[in-house]
Amino acid sequence: MIAAALAGLLAGYGIAIPVGAVGAYLVALSARAPRRVGTAAALGVATVDGGYALLAVLGGGALVPLVEPMAAPLRWVSAAVLVLLAARISITAVRAGAADGNRPVRLTPARAYAGLVAMTAINPTTVVYFAAIVLGNQADLVDTTPQRLLFVTAAALASASWQLLLSTAGALLGRALTGRRGRLATAFASSAIIVLLAVHTALR
Repeated sequence: MIAAALAGLLAGYGIAIPVGAVGAYLVALSARAPRRVGTAAALGVATVDGGYALLAVLGGGALVPLVEPMAAPLRWVSAAVLVLLAARISITAVRAGAADGNRPVRLTPARAYAGLVAMTAINPTTVVYFAAIVLGNQADLVDTTPQRLLFVTAAALASASWQLLLSTAGALLGRALTGRRGRLATAFASSAIIVLLAVHTALR
């Protein structure tokens, strides 16, 4: 059981720690929104990671051939969504700055949660990653129902802890850059990073 829990933690951190476009967006959002919004967004990412971990332990190898044909179209869809989000970040920052440089993003926790769930769910890398973990050297650690549940729980908790760390970093960044110029610089920088990561996603 301990081995299954450790495998879940490693799997969760393994997919969460490499900060991609979703992580960059989470930091940018948390820097410009109330703390509860950033927290909800972080939990949205962790929810999808946990859900994909569950699919992986239930479906195993059957998931890979189902996802692989959709991988290329999903990459382009994901890239397009990320570019639109980057544009929205910059446009919103400019509009907010023109009215009030210190005004935070108007977004409810529920919308932030749903948005990050949708953004993370269209990333096919996550489900393939978890399926590979289960089919690989961790397969013997999750061959019973309690072990599977423990693996999924540990993976979700690992992802949640890392995403919450990113949202906290974003919130601290937002407090440090409270002026109009600081918020604009944060928005433009994060938009540029997200666009670059979107291009990388599309061409990978």
